[in-house]
Amino acid sequence: MPDSPIQRTAMACGLALWALSFTACGGGSSAQPQIPRLSPAVPATYAGACETLSDTLASLPNTRITSAALVAAGSLSVGGQPVAEHCLVTGHMFERTGPIDGARYAIGFEMRLPRAWNGRFFYQANGGLDGNVVTATGSFGGGPLTHALHQGFAVLSSDAGHSASQNPSFGRDPQARLDYGYQAVGKLTPMAKEAIRRVYGKAPDRSYIGGCSNGGRHAMVAAARYAQDYDGYLVGAPGFNLPLAAVANIWGAQRYATVATDPTNLSTAFTPVERQLVAQAVLDRCDALDGAVDGLVQDTTACQAAFDLSRDVPTCTGARDGSCLSAEQKAVITSVFAGATTSGGTRFYASFPYDPGLSGSGVGFWEFTAPLALDSGAVGIVFKAPPENPVGFNGPAFSLNTPVDTLYEYIHSTSLSYTESAMSFMTPPNPSQLSTLRDRGAKMLVYHGVADAIFSVDDTIRWYESLSANHGGDASNFARVFRVPGMGHCSGGPATDQFDVITPLVQWVEQGIAPDRIEARARGAGNPGGVNAEVPGEWAPDRSRPLCPYPLVARYGGSGSLDNADSFVCR
Repeated sequence: MPDSPIQRTAMACGLALWALSFTACGGGSSAQPQIPRLSPAVPATYAGACETLSDTLASLPNTRITSAALVAAGSLSVGGQPVAEHCLVTGHMFERTGPIDGARYAIGFEMRLPRAWNGRFFYQANGGLDGNVVTATGSFGGGPLTHALHQGFAVLSSDAGHSASQNPSFGRDPQARLDYGYQAVGKLTPMAKEAIRRVYGKAPDRSYIGGCSNGGRHAMVAAARYAQDYDGYLVGAPGFNLPLAAVANIWGAQRYATVATDPTNLSTAFTPVERQLVAQAVLDRCDALDGAVDGLVQDTTACQAAFDLSRDVPTCTGARDGSCLSAEQKAVITSVFAGATTSGGTRFYASFPYDPGLSGSGVGFWEFTAPLALDSGAVGIVFKAPPENPVGFNGPAFSLNTPVDTLYEYIHSTSLSYTESAMSFMTPPNPSQLSTLRDRGAKMLVYHGVADAIFSVDDTIRWYESLSANHGGDASNFARVFRVPGMGHCSGGPATDQFDVITPLVQWVEQGIAPDRIEARARGAGNPGGVNAEVPGEWAPDRSRPLCPYPLVARYGGSGSLDNADSFVCR
């Protein structure tokens, strides 16, 4: 029996027809409303002196413009291609003093406004705990190929209401928490659109928001809270359950600590050599499931049924030497991949799929460093009400010694001063109910690395299944998820991780062309956007693969080069 709403639609349409046209039957059900197509953006130009924009924008509400300057063509580049001349505007919104810690706060931002503007606005949602106004290029996960600024968008980037020097101590300020969670987007959006109107003589015709990791979370939260403000939502590796994921990662660290050979080095619980051993075992069991033995596991779902850690990886009979795993290691790894649970056995975060990308270097960081250095401060200071005192806070001790049930309570806690829990201000309300977004013609494009070790692709698929169930059994007419086999968190791993997801999203929103496949390439030697050192040497340096909309899988067509996307079909 088919096991997902889209697979059930595929069966109804006929598998052969589905392979030819993913959208053929997507809107045929009487349960699916007619979705309007939004009109294309119309370009405009700005011919004035960039330096005068400080005066033009001086009266923006709750805003102080700090600088405006010309950026010459070629000063920035992406994928070896120069970015055109544009104006750079910087400023702050809602400057204030925190009532609890006495610290200065503001929502810092920069906007980059092209001379030749394509009529579109892109809100660049940034990652981690924010705190930095990174260069407003409109970049996204994966290897650099293009970005929104390069394509002529007006782009905004912000620090989400605090400075990097305040990470994670900004969690002491109740308003800074809310700005970080969702309110900075709500405050910056109307300001940016009004600034664009003043500069170009019209507001943006089409608006997009996107990012990866916490940036993907921002975009998904915006889809739920600000569905009227954006026409396209570009959602990469979304940490939309970030507080739960952070607690799950700490729980995993506590499990790994029980098998670490060096108590001061958590990575000795599951070393790079041992992770490579498991990655190869996954390949041995699953590589051919998509019709090609090529170092990539495309059929992720089938692989989880085919691979068994206990059976397929040797169990050590003596000392660990990289050729085996101890029975204790296998028990811990199995539990971590199955998903975090409370002490009573209730699962509160998703499982993680086995994938050859487990060998990627980023996996070790997220599994063994982040729980002690990043998740500890996030849970203890930003998500807990009231927060821990940042002075003298010991992240490793907090993570390794706090019971998981207590951590779980922290992310749901409130107090007189901290009136919203982390699960309120950090996550999208009713994420599986997006009819407002759908009915106005907006679209959501999601991509997620299968080997992501911090935000599980299984959690994203579980959300998408729920979204489909709540929208007539098929959400593919307004939202699609693209899994990236082998890719870690946002990029990297033995993967084809260089792709353009902005162009297909714009085509979907403004032309009604739904993305049936997105071509992705490896970043091997000579790649102008930077080399991914984890691309296997036996691959062509520019190997390409189609990324397929879930639940479809890139399968070898039976002939043609294994390094060419044209040899693969989504079915």
